[in-house]
Amino acid sequence: MKVQNPVRMRKESGGGVGTWDGKTEYRRPMDGLNSRAEQRLQDELIIWLTTVSPAGQPQTSAVWFLWDGEEFLVYSLAGTARTRNIKRNQRVSLNLDGDGRGGSVVTIEGLARLDLDAPASNEVPEYSAKYREKIAGNRWTPESFAADYPIPIRITPTRARSW
Repeated sequence: MKVQNPVRMRKESGGGVGTWDGKTEYRRPMDGLNSRAEQRLQDELIIWLTTVSPAGQPQTSAVWFLWDGEEFLVYSLAGTARTRNIKRNQRVSLNLDGDGRGGSVVTIEGLARLDLDAPASNEVPEYSAKYREKIAGNRWTPESFAADYPIPIRITPTRARSW
């Protein structure tokens, strides 16, 4: 079953508050975030990505990510449950760690796709800069990391909340 991308429909209809189907009111997907959450999307190194198996079992993984203001970019190992799940079900969630006391929570729902036409991680300067120390600390070069994590995943947010 192909899931229509509500973000694309919103963009085509002009975005913002309004309707795209004549009856459903919406806001831009990331309007639910406070300014602290927006900053964390730039600064944090780890986000939790949850996909769903064909049997309905959620599968959560800590991943490195890049947020460009429109989409998230994640690189994955090939042949993982994460990539198999996304092929079958585009719906995913992303979560940043909270403060351990019920605050600083950031949850994002979205539609994921494997973007095999995207550049390798070492060809994305923002991604390379963000993870330079982590890549070196794990004894990779930018090229060896890109070879180990060759599957680009793009996630388009459909809803976001923070508190």
